[in-house]
Amino acid sequence: MEYGYLEQYYNGYDENGRLLTNHGRVEYLTTMRYIQRYVKPGSRILEVGAGTGRYSIALSRAGHRVTAVELIQHNIDVFKSQLTPQDDIELLQGNAMDLSALADDTFDAVLLLGPLYHLYTEADQLAALREARRVLKADGTLFAAYCLNEATMIQFCFRGDGQNMLDCLEKHMLTDDYRCISTPADLFQMMRVEEIDRLNALCGLKRVQLVGIDTFANYMRDRINSWSETVFQAFLQYHFSICERPDIIGVSNHALDILKK
Repeated sequence: MEYGYLEQYYNGYDENGRLLTNHGRVEYLTTMRYIQRYVKPGSRILEVGAGTGRYSIALSRAGHRVTAVELIQHNIDVFKSQLTPQDDIELLQGNAMDLSALADDTFDAVLLLGPLYHLYTEADQLAALREARRVLKADGTLFAAYCLNEATMIQFCFRGDGQNMLDCLEKHMLTDDYRCISTPADLFQMMRVEEIDRLNALCGLKRVQLVGIDTFANYMRDRINSWSETVFQAFLQYHFSICERPDIIGVSNHALDILKK
């Protein structure tokens, strides 16, 4: 599989900055909230697709033993630039579908917070999930994040005058039931909950919790980014109260699947 499209995208993308905006903080704070809920202090954590280190560095500084695997060299360079002499993170360049450098049953928690955004076939998705499962301890927890279909339909296809929707139909980029058909050139793979359920069944993974980690934050991005911290915190508490609701999860931009072997 070629990764030039990902290198080109992430070489020019400020991943850390995205998670510092108010709408990005919803995703980050929600993800950390559930990691903290399900992972014991001082755990051994593997982050696969660690990006520029936003989660890995925070978790390491919170007392966890962290190994980070990242594919894109630019992201690794940014990651390293943020480390201090006191930081103790094992940082490896590698691929989510091949973690052969890591032993079976090693980690208390495995984070797949990005790789499944960029894997376009079921075979590749299963390979990443099975590798994460393999290196996870018997009683460990796997956190797998996905981009969801309906947010893209509403926010991209029907954006502005709706011409994007007409273009997608003309180019046969949608199935008959309006699932987005993605290729590497589109950068992101869109999923529905029933497709995530199928992957879990094929991998022998059992769900603990499914969470919509940004619910409506991206739908109101300009507004939420302009809010005072007081208003933002009020929204955050509302978001926390609804993010596990099955009737809400499907319209979130991202879902976090929390899993056990």
